[in-house]
Amino acid sequence: MIEITTIKRIYFIGIGGIGMSAIARYFNSLGKQVSGYDKTPTKLTDALQNEGVGVTFNDDESSIDKAADAVVYTPAIPANHWGLNWYKANNYPLLKRSDILQIITRDSFSICIAGTHGKTSITTLVAHILTHSGYGCNAFLGGISVNYDTNFWSSNNNVCVIEADEYDRSFLKLSPNIAVITSTDADHLDIYGTHEAVEDAFVEFAQRIDASGLLIRKHGIKKLDSALLKRQLTYALYDTHPAAPVDAHDATDAPDLYASDIENQLGGYRFDVMLHQQKQCSIELPIGGLHNVENTLAAYGVSKALGLSNEKIIAAVAAYRGVKRRFEYIIKHIPQASTEKTLVFIDDYAHHPTELTALLRSVQQMFPGLECTILFQPHLYTRTRDFAEAFANALCIADHVLLLPIYPARELPIEDISSNTIAKFIPAKKVELIDAATVQERIRILAPQLFVTAGAGNIDTLIPDIANTLKTLQQ
Repeated sequence: MIEITTIKRIYFIGIGGIGMSAIARYFNSLGKQVSGYDKTPTKLTDALQNEGVGVTFNDDESSIDKAADAVVYTPAIPANHWGLNWYKANNYPLLKRSDILQIITRDSFSICIAGTHGKTSITTLVAHILTHSGYGCNAFLGGISVNYDTNFWSSNNNVCVIEADEYDRSFLKLSPNIAVITSTDADHLDIYGTHEAVEDAFVEFAQRIDASGLLIRKHGIKKLDSALLKRQLTYALYDTHPAAPVDAHDATDAPDLYASDIENQLGGYRFDVMLHQQKQCSIELPIGGLHNVENTLAAYGVSKALGLSNEKIIAAVAAYRGVKRRFEYIIKHIPQASTEKTLVFIDDYAHHPTELTALLRSVQQMFPGLECTILFQPHLYTRTRDFAEAFANALCIADHVLLLPIYPARELPIEDISSNTIAKFIPAKKVELIDAATVQERIRILAPQLFVTAGAGNIDTLIPDIANTLKTLQQ
């Protein structure tokens, strides 16, 4: 296997992806000569160029670094991509993104966050706590940290916090010392085929944890109930038996870590962290979403395993500002005077029914009494086909549903699969099929006080105009 120390020049095909750009930044931080190709300019490619990384968008041989020691490509790149095939034809060392992460985790103390939901939020929070506390880490994130405005940062401490992606079975190459598994719901069935195969892959990932390591896992994931490791810690938002006396608890049916006395606080939460029914500390989390309270419990477990004090964890969480596009407040006007109107606009990356359900239930819980309008962009034809009714059930939590066309990403269209595949399971009076050109008009007609955008495609490009329209309506 190639060694990082032997690489002097490295080229990335698909360098603008959120995971690829983090690795490119890592090599740039090591003083390597980094360059790459992507299809179109984005904020991420702009940032890379500003950091001295060479990025080209030319679809010809002039963009290729012919002196590269290694070439990294993402699974999202089509097999017939001209650049990938040029490097193949000329016998260059070709590595998947997961191959690079395999080397990094092998040569460092690695904290790997896996799961079909929540991994970006937990990865970012863990990395933030370690950085804010002075512990230090190299952070490889699947989103942009609001605190640091980046998806990567480095440290002299050889500890890596890595988002472990289950797509293409990439996470099965990693070597965690500490691992978190948030969920094993069905997803990426185009890769795995069945839900059982997804679950089996997470079991295999857990078995890759170092023998002296720690698994922190969401309570209730049955496939992980067996003693895969001597050291395990479970977590959940609530105790499964909150009303029962301590001595009546079934230890096998109660999470080790859970939250108690959760209170809303101006768009965030205050809660007590409980470990084995004993209060450890009180935490103030300044971002919304009850799922983020649960994510904080997982991050707390990691931080304590590394020996951090409660005081340092509390201070770090209080200073945390979240991840862009994860329950991100675009507008949060919650007036104290009764003469003013509330105006809240939340944007989220949610693109799976479970994520949408968590998002909308949290919105509903945090802002009771306000009608909620959601603009949702389905992501992938296969995911829409496989989970259409589940998407509809989640979206029905909102009062009004606006559905954009499917964002195809890496896929070609599938016959008879469209956003209407979801809409037909939603009451007709509640749902509208619209396109990007009519979004502003529909918002002006609905004049919502509580508006949510969700999806993993390019829906984020609509956010500035939506925010301006909502602010105009408020005047």
